[in-house]
This record gives sequence, C-alpha cells and structure tokens, in this order.
Amino acid sequence: MFKRSLSNTTKKMVASNLIEANSFQVTTYARPENLCFTRGKNAILFDDINNKQYIDFTAGIAVTGLGHSNPEVAEVISKQALKLVHSSNLYYNEECLKLSEKLIEKTIQFDGQSDATKVFLCNSGTEANEAALKFAKKHGIIKNPKKQGIIAFENSFHGRTMGALSATWGIKYRVPFGDLVPHFKFLNINDELGKLQAYIEQNASEIAGLIIEPIQGEGGIFPIPTEKLIGLKKICHDNDIIVIYDEIQCGLGRSGKLWAHSYLPKEAHPDIFTSAKALGNGFPIGATIINDKVNNALQVGDHGTTYGGNPLGSAVSNYVVDVIADQKFLDHVNEKSKIFVSFLKSLQEKYPNQIKDVRGKGLILGVEFAESPASIVVKARELGLLIITAGKTTVRFVPALTIEDDIAQKGLEIFEQAVKEVLN
Repeated sequence: MFKRSLSNTTKKMVASNLIEANSFQVTTYARPENLCFTRGKNAILFDDINNKQYIDFTAGIAVTGLGHSNPEVAEVISKQALKLVHSSNLYYNEECLKLSEKLIEKTIQFDGQSDATKVFLCNSGTEANEAALKFAKKHGIIKNPKKQGIIAFENSFHGRTMGALSATWGIKYRVPFGDLVPHFKFLNINDELGKLQAYIEQNASEIAGLIIEPIQGEGGIFPIPTEKLIGLKKICHDNDIIVIYDEIQCGLGRSGKLWAHSYLPKEAHPDIFTSAKALGNGFPIGATIINDKVNNALQVGDHGTTYGGNPLGSAVSNYVVDVIADQKFLDHVNEKSKIFVSFLKSLQEKYPNQIKDVRGKGLILGVEFAESPASIVVKARELGLLIITAGKTTVRFVPALTIEDDIAQKGLEIFEQAVKEVLN
C-alpha cells in the first residue's frame, strides 16, 4: 500500500511507472489514465498516489455488496488461509459442504423454492452460466439428441466464454469472435407472451433450455415483468424445457430480496439459477443451484472444476450469505433504495426531456437518458463519484449494500452536479 507520506515527486514517479506497466497488459480495457486505487473502505475508494478519494456507486460492478475491505471478510480470509486454501474436488472439504447446504436452506427459507436441492460451486459468473447451459443441454439430449437448443433474449448479458457468450445479445461482444456455440436463438422479451409461446411450442423438440436475467443488468437495468416470467416458466414446463435464471448481478440481496426471483410466486421459480459477484464480496466464487429434475440427468464426470468450492472461497461465501440472508439486512437495503429512488426521480422532474426513466429494484437501479451519458460519467469522476453505464443510454447504480446514508446522499448530490454541468 502506498503511504500518504510519499513526496509529490515520488508519487508522480510511481504513477508514471504504473501507467507504463499497463503496456504489459492485454488490450482488453479502456481505463482512465492517472487513476489507480490503492485501498478502499466500504463505499469509498482511495487513490493515494494522486491524493484523491471517490464515492463508489459501482461496488466493483455489483460485487462488493458488503463494502470494500470489509474487516470481517478480511478476518475470515486470514483465518481460513492459515487452515486450508485448496484441496481439490477429489475430496470433500468442510467449508464447501457448509456453503452448499446453506445456499439451499436460505433459498428455501427466503423464497420458498423447495425444489432447489443441489449446488455446483465454481469461480465466476460466466463459469456458473456455462455449467447451467451444459446441465440444461444434458437434460434435453437424454430425452432427444436434437433437443439441445438454448433460448436467450435480446438485451441479455451472460458472460464472455464461448457458451455464455453465445447467450449474450450484444453484437460487440459476439461478432468479433466468429462462429460461436450453435443452436442459440434470441427472442425479444417485449414480445407478447403468445408470440413467444408460439415459437417455443413450434420448436420444443429442439429446445433444451431458456436463460434469462430476472433483472437485465448490462442491457440497461430492466426488471422483467412478473407475468412474463410466470408465463415463460409454464410454457417451458409444459414443453420439458429447463428454465435458467441468471442472478449473477441481480441476486444475493441486490434487488432487496435474497434473490430477484424471490419476488415471484413458486410457479415461476427456475429449474436452475446462477450466482456469483457478491457471493464472495470480491473473492472469486460462483454457484449454480439446480433442482432434482436437472440433477437426475447428470452423471459423475459430466462437469468439473479445479478451484471451484475451494475452502478459502467457500469460507468467505459462508460469511457473506449469513450476513445478507437476514431479513433486517434486506430491509435496510430497501430503505437505502428509497433514498436513491426518491432523489433520482426528483432529478428526473428537473430534467424531464433528458432523463427518460428511473427503474430497477433495491440497489440495482438505472437512470436512462435521452442520449449517451458518457460525459456525465466522466464529469462525475472528476467531481469524486464513480458510476458506470448499462446499455447505451443508462447510468447504473449498484453501490455497496452497506453504503452509509450520508455517503449515499453526498454521492447523489455529486451526480446531480455532474448532470447539471453536462446538460446545461
């Protein structure tokens, strides 16, 4: 960690060296120059090299739900690292077993999904989705070798590996890599249910699964209407098609409930759902939760992972789930949501022609502008606030679920100032 006692000359040298070091990194990210974080505390990030600090409304893209440098998480990591970090999936480990049981029990407790029975632990969201897609295809192929297609939806994002990428709508993500996994079909979630039903029923003999985000994240923060999810689940159930909910960004307290599908009645609950991001509060871990119908299609050796379910990641996740799967904690998330929604809707009233919509649930919120908000993101950063976009015209708000009320208010005021300076 860089100390504040460094001279300005030394800091400039360090900053220059860090920027030069970027020449050794693969060309995948366009990062702001002269910005390098050295430490964090809950919803604040510090750049000690440049003597700057920022209110963070990104939480590492909805990852650090319990805040940056959470002291309890740090203690869990320290204690577990001294006990056991890795043993492989050739053997059981205590933390992995505890986490799997906990995820099932908390899911049953908080949303009544009594058919959630098994957990596959991995290392990331895209891996969790890869597992989900493989499991759905295996279930379909057992019934009919042609039943291996996957339905995804326009505006979706499910990951960057070849299977998850094949289910991701954005052309900029898919097209540069040529032919992807075959048998994926994108539908428009805004179409009438009857139109969706007609396509699914007509092609049911070749469709193994359907994957959807209950709240589309990268696409622009679009909660999918309850009636649409209920209808899709019934259609898929009637045609023996596995339903997958991608809860990687919108799950684990982010929506104000344990899972985004906790808002839904039982008849709309998925056969598979995936989790990652907040599951490890920054430590890499993912999970694919399935029911017995899916599990019965699997055999030993069908899937695997080297690091997935390692004792260290599982120990961290055990702590995270204990904290978030608590009604008082979730109530606080919804109270904080009210602060954001009230402020943002008030801002919309001030700029009705430029701000088209404020939407979302809990602390996954989006403010849609009439034009690209890229300049607003840059201006906010200059003023000391970190925000990110979703889709082409939406600013995304996914702060730490533990953000203090006064920090949230201050950050929102900075956002308003950025909007004012750019739009005026």
